[in-house]
Amino acid sequence: MLLYFKPGACSLASRITLTEIGRDFDAIKVDTETATTAIGADYLTVNPKGYVPALEIEPGVILTENAAILQYLADIAPDAAIAPAAGTIERVRLQEWLNFIASELHKSFSPWFSGRTLEDDEMSRAEATLFRRIGDVERALSDGRPFILGQTFTVADAYLFVVLNWSNFISVDLARWPMVAAYVGRVGSRPAVRRALIAEGLIQSEAA
Repeated sequence: MLLYFKPGACSLASRITLTEIGRDFDAIKVDTETATTAIGADYLTVNPKGYVPALEIEPGVILTENAAILQYLADIAPDAAIAPAAGTIERVRLQEWLNFIASELHKSFSPWFSGRTLEDDEMSRAEATLFRRIGDVERALSDGRPFILGQTFTVADAYLFVVLNWSNFISVDLARWPMVAAYVGRVGSRPAVRRALIAEGLIQSEAA
């Protein structure tokens, strides 16, 4: 397998999942601004949409979109038990969270990564939207569940952790959402997560 990634981007969720299931893979860094890979190839020939992740599962067969990739990886490694079985209500709950993370929470961070300085009114609106969505996660965790679906780590946690961790890059202190802050710390302490963070240069190996 070949993962196309950008350090710290949502593609990190795929790396975490590949690491969790113990799957061998190679990875190629992508500059999404220039749509060029680290070896100088045109990334648009891999994913015409221009963003990461993309996962080549065999020559010429490429998957895109986090929710699809994460569920595929979970399904090829059923013994890892990181997704409920297809056809169950629990699987629908997983899809529910994956869709929320992608369409609501992930997008709420977009203004900070637009490449320009936000005006005061833009910042206020962006913060209101983001804080509301983080609040949604806080409410879901308020029953004391260790992971977003309950007692078991799933691919939704890989994606949710990555997105919430972006708070570190935009100076948003998660301490105002104590359940979320504890959750990020808990998921971030998993060995597979730490190995993925090290691989992308986000933490130092001696800190792992």
